[in-house]
Amino acid sequence: MKNRLGRLAVGGLYILAGFAAVPRAAAQPIPIRVVVVTTFELGQDTGDVPGEFQTWVERYPLTGKLPFPQGYRTLRYNQADQVLGIVTGVGKSHAAASIMALGMDPRFDLSRAYWILAGIAGINPAKGSVGSAAWANYAVDGDLAYEIDGREIPPNWSTGIVPNDRATPYEQPVPTEQSIGGVQLYHLNDGLTGWAYHLTADTHLPDDATLKAVRAGYPTYPNAQKPPFVLQGDTLTADRFWIGTKMTAWGEQWVDYWTKGKGTSVTSAEEDTGYLQALTMLAQAKRVDFARVMDLRTASDYELPPQGKTAAQLLASEAHNELSGYKESLESAYLVGRRVVKELAQHWNRYADRVPAFAK
Repeated sequence: MKNRLGRLAVGGLYILAGFAAVPRAAAQPIPIRVVVVTTFELGQDTGDVPGEFQTWVERYPLTGKLPFPQGYRTLRYNQADQVLGIVTGVGKSHAAASIMALGMDPRFDLSRAYWILAGIAGINPAKGSVGSAAWANYAVDGDLAYEIDGREIPPNWSTGIVPNDRATPYEQPVPTEQSIGGVQLYHLNDGLTGWAYHLTADTHLPDDATLKAVRAGYPTYPNAQKPPFVLQGDTLTADRFWIGTKMTAWGEQWVDYWTKGKGTSVTSAEEDTGYLQALTMLAQAKRVDFARVMDLRTASDYELPPQGKTAAQLLASEAHNELSGYKESLESAYLVGRRVVKELAQHWNRYADRVPAFAK
């Protein structure tokens, strides 16, 4: 009993003999300037085969450890810069749950924090090359829809995927972005995204013999032939990895449809709309500022197969081997993302109260 009461006292509020104890003053929340969001790590945070998180931990560095039992993995922290790092776990449900858990954690003051998702993705070879880095203005959900198996669709349909509340693919008018079926489209702060792009556009990204060999398989795609570069382009989010010419064409049309021609399908990933759904709700609760949210994806592989190969052959290669630009895309995510994080965190007097924007 004595030990039990001691534990209750540490919690700051307990009841003893029918009287409520006065709670001790709560510690001040830790102010956070930037949250670095990654989606997976393969093993330990340091010293082994890296996932998205390890480079940030080792090189930024994020040396502090903060327990996070309500989330996917221990948080990491740089006290001097007030930068917090999180691994959400793969997929939209992991991302949404982890970000919501962080946003509601009373240990942190996230009210002025900038958020940057820095993760790897597939890339459309018509828009960019493997190893490249894309800043998104839009994130479109590719799962919220009706679907008829491709073997049963009418012959005049290009796809069996149909928008919610519509009866045919790409039927007009475009439904509302938010409905009982979910949130289909997230529009990030164009000014902040443009600022991040222009700050990082001249970043030298890694290129090597591996990437050159991969690029050689796409001779009819000029952008796929370029060494890795930084661009602006939007992301399509789905919990299924999809591959192939027809699915890439669908992705282009799906993004164009939901953004009403304003967006461009450049990268494909799993977590973005889950990440943004949680931040939308946290912003409604006045715990975060959605105008300070960024989305960066770097290309670990192409969405469609190289010349002379089938989609099934590409799938077999990627399912049993490392993604063609895996190591390089991890490095690109860190090199590009670090420039934004350091600029914001180390010049906080400029950005604490004023969100940067690129002036056109």
